[in-house]
Amino acid sequence: MVKLSVMWNPFKKTMTEQTPEEKKGIIKKIKDGIDDKEEQLAVLSTMVRLGILIWSGGILTLAYIKLPPAFGIPEQKLDPTFIASVFTGTLATFGVAAAKKAGEKNNGGGGITQEQMEQLIEKASATAPTQTIKLETPAFRIVTEEK
Repeated sequence: MVKLSVMWNPFKKTMTEQTPEEKKGIIKKIKDGIDDKEEQLAVLSTMVRLGILIWSGGILTLAYIKLPPAFGIPEQKLDPTFIASVFTGTLATFGVAAAKKAGEKNNGGGGITQEQMEQLIEKASATAPTQTIKLETPAFRIVTEEK
């Protein structure tokens, strides 16, 4: 239901009707600002991921700090492994990857070095020097009809 208010306009010396502006929430403002549905879903997806990132970061922080006894909150004994995996997984969706320390070798990370790659290529070329791939497709014709 829209309420109309009547106001006196002294410059025109007439009565004018005004409709009050509808109050919009944050989601409504974002939705009005973006016309494309795919962009709206991308913004919503980003907001959800940010929410998960903030939540998991907060839980991880609380797992490693000791709160003062004045707060009256008992110390929680929790394993932060799951929360850390959620945190790093969410960071990965934003393109952030965990960095390795300077002295750490690349063996445990799942990646291989340039030397290892060259050795693999050398072994692969020695065992299977050639490979033949044959693709077969049935013949087809494109015909147009004239009427």
